[in-house]
Amino acid sequence: MAEVINMPRLSDTMEEGTVATWLKKVGDTVSEGDILAEIETDKATMEFESFYEGTLLHIGIAEGETAKVDALLAIIGKKGEDISGLISGNTSNDEKPKTQNEEAVKATTNSQDSASNTQSADLPKGVEIINMPRLSDTMEEGTVASWLKKEGDTVAEGDILAEIETDKATMEFESFYSGTLLKIGIAEGETAKVDALLAIIGPKGTDVSGISTSAPKSSSAEAIPVAEKRETPISEVKSETTIPQTVATTNIEGGRIFASPLARRMAEEKGIQLSLVKGSGENGRIVKSDIENYTPGVGSAQTYTPVGVERFEEVKNSQMRKTIAKRLGESKFSAPHYYLTIELDMDHAIAARNAINADPEVRISFNDMIVKACAMALRKHPQVNTQWTSDAIRIAKHIHIGVAVAVDEGLLVPVLKFADQMSFSQIGANVKDLAVKARTKKITPQEMEGSTFTVSNLGMFGIKEFTSIINAPNSAILSVGAIVEKPVVKNGAIAIGNTMSVTLACDHRTVDGATGAQFLQTLRQYIENPVTMFV
Repeated sequence: MAEVINMPRLSDTMEEGTVATWLKKVGDTVSEGDILAEIETDKATMEFESFYEGTLLHIGIAEGETAKVDALLAIIGKKGEDISGLISGNTSNDEKPKTQNEEAVKATTNSQDSASNTQSADLPKGVEIINMPRLSDTMEEGTVASWLKKEGDTVAEGDILAEIETDKATMEFESFYSGTLLKIGIAEGETAKVDALLAIIGPKGTDVSGISTSAPKSSSAEAIPVAEKRETPISEVKSETTIPQTVATTNIEGGRIFASPLARRMAEEKGIQLSLVKGSGENGRIVKSDIENYTPGVGSAQTYTPVGVERFEEVKNSQMRKTIAKRLGESKFSAPHYYLTIELDMDHAIAARNAINADPEVRISFNDMIVKACAMALRKHPQVNTQWTSDAIRIAKHIHIGVAVAVDEGLLVPVLKFADQMSFSQIGANVKDLAVKARTKKITPQEMEGSTFTVSNLGMFGIKEFTSIINAPNSAILSVGAIVEKPVVKNGAIAIGNTMSVTLACDHRTVDGATGAQFLQTLRQYIENPVTMFV
């Protein structure tokens, strides 16, 4: 089925965009991650990637033309597919193309027109309206994970206003304006559609009561904080004889617990239940000092849970967790997986790493060596560096390796672009930088896109051997276990050696068993003889 691509909102203030250059023309084959066009926004000229695969069937906005956000930009689908209905349904006479979901957009537009009219006619001087931004091409709604500013706070351009969960990641959202935060339109934990009113910023003391803050909320999401936990007597048996509990009613409103993001993280690290903490911040909000000074059972009434009561802890699924579940499910049940495992002799790799790290200015890990070996093996076995489509097998001529990184809310896969051209130290530096960004929620969607192969390493956790689900649309993923010291046979005698098991998961539609086995043989040669990777 054809996919309609609309003019994206590439910045918070963008209302229209100009197509500077098309990198594809009608009839060209488009792969996921290909650059379709360069688009001029009100801030910069940016490359716009395709999130779909197929043939570029229609271009709705020619080079040099300007169109509103959500105007029809292009249509991608199967070669020869009839899209006349999509085109005629999105254009009329000399009007700019409309969005695919015209009625839904019209309803949203009508609801915002009154606000726009109010803003244009009655908006006080210096007041700026901020809407829920589209932080990825596929984002349709966002959840406010936490507000870093509260109403009445002074805001400077560049300050972080809030953390917003998208379908891909939780991202910090900066203010493009300076002034006072006059109104918050979407509370913490609430989900709203893109373009819903998020906040109002302007001069201190400005009356904004006449500006509507009503926003279209998602019908599928209740206003429950992202980190909120609810307890229901269901399943988990507690072994303690007595469990002291208190309820800090001063920081609970409508079942919600108000706490700063830092306080939540500290409470989680220390194993403190937020419902037991009395907040000293505004409106009973729990802040850092409340967690630091918390003493169990002090300052509140206690109730006791008898032995044997079963409890179940429920945590609301984040947007990231939902997306991970959806994509892994699609990969596991659409791609026929099979697995190949080999055991590697790591003695020479250990010696090589020790020699390299003897230089005080260089520090590499075994994972860096594995990533490099995979990249070089993919050069010799391009059939593993592929993607399946219904019409053809796409063989990537470039090598972009995704490196799985565990984060609090799930798993992210930052991508090393052109990894085969990097040295050990360059791989190590890039992996560390991307991992830090992933764990601190600073990573961008672009840094997680375009992988052609993936490496997942659980060896640092002591896992000897495991299998992974293929990271679609890749055709393979390598699972790396721990290095184990054990007796081995060398030259006909038993000796102490170091071994490591790796398992290659392959999509049988694109990678035959023999091809996967040959890839692992080449990988073995590189890992067991690291000097060959310098040739």
